[in-house]
This record gives sequence, C-alpha cells and structure tokens, in this order.
Amino acid sequence: MSRIAVLITDMFEDVEYEKPADAFIKAGHALIIVGLRAGPVRGKRGMIVKIDRAVHDVHVSDFDALFIPGGYSPDKLRIDDDAVRFAQEFVKSGKPVFGICHAAQLLITAQVLKGRRVTGWKSIIQDIKNAGAEYVDAEVVVDGNLVTSRKPEDIPAFSKAALEMLKSRK
Repeated sequence: MSRIAVLITDMFEDVEYEKPADAFIKAGHALIIVGLRAGPVRGKRGMIVKIDRAVHDVHVSDFDALFIPGGYSPDKLRIDDDAVRFAQEFVKSGKPVFGICHAAQLLITAQVLKGRRVTGWKSIIQDIKNAGAEYVDAEVVVDGNLVTSRKPEDIPAFSKAALEMLKSRK
C-alpha cells in the first residue's frame, strides 16, 4: 500500500489528524509523521503525535502521498523553508496531496495554488483567492492531485476522496 507523509507540527487540529489517519491506516496505508524536528508535537486539544522524521531529512521520492492536517500547524509550518519546499515539490510531483481546513496556508506559501480549484476554512477564503486559486465552498474538492476540505464536519467526505485517489493511483 501507499506510504503517506503526514506534515504536522504543534497546534494541529486533533480530529483533522486523527480521523483521516485512522481511515488511511484501516485501509492498509503506512503513515510517516514528518515535522520540523523529531520528537512529540501537541494538538490544540492535547493529542500527542510523535514526529518520525524531520522535514529537512525527507524527499518526495520517499512517499506516495502527502497529508496536511489543519489547525494552526500549517501556519507554523509555512515559516519553515524546508516545509514549504517539501509541500511545493510534492504538489509539483503530481503525487496526491490531501489538505484540510487551514492546510491551504502552507500551499499558498509554497505558491502552488494558482489556477487550481480549492476549498479551506472560511477565514482563509480571501487568501486562497489572492493566491490565484478558485475557492469552492464544498465539503471536498478534487483538482488533479489535490484533495481539499473545509472543516472537521467534512472529514468523512475528505477521507473517502483521499482513499479513492490512492486506490486509483495504484
């Protein structure tokens, strides 16, 4: 099955990591947790996730897909050059990229949304538009290799679309 990089740091939205991660694992996919440095990170609601590999030590070729949970994590990641480079290279590779809620913040900084159809949390709608993307108010938007969703309530549709993309790529 697929090796999925989960790009995450402190203050991620717990459920936006936990529920899709559970769906990926249940479907037989392997998750490799990638962050700014090895060690634990804490979600907004207290969940602890252990970083397996630092983003400066990984390459797109190591993985089949990228998953970016929301919360404040994407905003913290977007100030790290290695995290931005990794996200940018992943989108440009054509491999699947799954982002929920505020994940688009990292993709905006990576400058990979121009001309794409994307959704995200309502507070970043204008940022998405300013990045040259078409904002779509839907529970899940699939555009090429990109799957995006708006909020925790969209997780079932998000997970289903991500799993379908992984299945179609095999």
